[in-house]
Amino acid sequence: MMQKGSSFSLESSVSGYFDDDGRIRRTGTLMSASAHIITAVIGSGVLSLAWCFAQLGWITGTLLLAVFAIITWFTCLLLTDCYRYPDPVIGTRNYSYMQAVKVNLGGFSYKLCGISQYGTQVGATIGYTITSAISMAAVKRSNCFHKHGHNNGCHTLNNSYLLIFASIEIVLSQIPKFHKLTFVSIFATIMSFGYSSIGIALSIAKIAGGTHSKTSLTGVPVGPDMSGMEKMWNIFSAIGDIAFAYSFSLVLLEIQDTLKSSPSEIKVMKKASTIGVAVSTLLYTLCGVLGYAAFGNDASGNYLTGFGFYEPFWLIDIGNMCVVLHLLGAYQVLIQPFFAFVEDWSHKKWPESRFIEKEYYIGSYSLNLFRLTWRTLYVILVTIVAMIFPFFNSFLGLIGAATYWPLTVYFPIEMYISQAKIQRGSFTWIWLKILSLTCLIVALLAAAGSIRGLAVSVSDFELFHSMS
Repeated sequence: MMQKGSSFSLESSVSGYFDDDGRIRRTGTLMSASAHIITAVIGSGVLSLAWCFAQLGWITGTLLLAVFAIITWFTCLLLTDCYRYPDPVIGTRNYSYMQAVKVNLGGFSYKLCGISQYGTQVGATIGYTITSAISMAAVKRSNCFHKHGHNNGCHTLNNSYLLIFASIEIVLSQIPKFHKLTFVSIFATIMSFGYSSIGIALSIAKIAGGTHSKTSLTGVPVGPDMSGMEKMWNIFSAIGDIAFAYSFSLVLLEIQDTLKSSPSEIKVMKKASTIGVAVSTLLYTLCGVLGYAAFGNDASGNYLTGFGFYEPFWLIDIGNMCVVLHLLGAYQVLIQPFFAFVEDWSHKKWPESRFIEKEYYIGSYSLNLFRLTWRTLYVILVTIVAMIFPFFNSFLGLIGAATYWPLTVYFPIEMYISQAKIQRGSFTWIWLKILSLTCLIVALLAAAGSIRGLAVSVSDFELFHSMS
């Protein structure tokens, strides 16, 4: 009896490490999921919201923030129901967004989702690399302005900062799985609150000091300095920037897969999505509204690095370093699903390869040569692209336009229709389709504006270097 009891005890102890599908037991909570979401949502997009309001004006800017928040929140609730299949509560787990698309919509949609999701994640890491380098350079410029005066150019190249950021990301990229990112996400979330709060405080101080610029209900007016065509393109690009600010659905199911099985992942994830979207919208509204009130129609594309603020220089430095530290973590939260996809595919393709399969343990740290090599090469490649296209706003807008419709709207709606077996032609089916079509039109307009913005930025960049 003692032997049998010991065997049962050992079996229970071992089973405690695993979920019912044989995978290591998940330990995620409402707090960790909310931190992951806030880390993924509040990124470099918040820095451009004052510029967005300058293009859109008080009415359209505020309205679009609210509309994108509501649509994102609603489609996230639909997406959480697709974590398990066929039943949303007791069905089989889908470990990734792509897997959920495959079981609900089939192989063709699965391939389209892969292109959209992983293309967006790669694009976002390029955007984060650009933003971090700009913020690090802004610290040096801020100290230069403080020492030599605001009329000094204090120009600096970003390439050395790109390399610093890349070096740190090479180390962080060796974190093997999404489930190991909880501490990184919590730290990054604290940093996002840090720089958002600093931007808000500086905006309030500028407004209180009576030095704020002119604002309007419709944004920058058409006139000698702004043609009607230019205004239209800027509006489209601003819409893309706001869409980018809410683009986190591409990692939502990966976040949900970190949660404990009890209480139900759906209930916890819906609460986490509500908290994440609500907190992000509050910060976005404060940053956009107060930033526009402070800088008016002259708001720059990045309100911590555009130097509407010069003093206190040390506080601006802290704000920009918070941006960098946040994006170091956000980079990992967004790119881990892509890392996992490439590595899972490689394991299946070459199961006998020691280079791919062998794990070397140094204390509690696990080192894999394939992971070390290919993730390092990935970070290097992203950094090279960031050096070629160092254009903040247009790049954000293009990523947002490419991300928002397929991953935040189209696939969640289509999967929900399929899983809930909503009848074709019914009222619910019709209005969900109308919502998807409307968002597609908005995304296409935003993409057009961002592509034009990139083309103009490249042209101006080449002209500047030809004259210097």
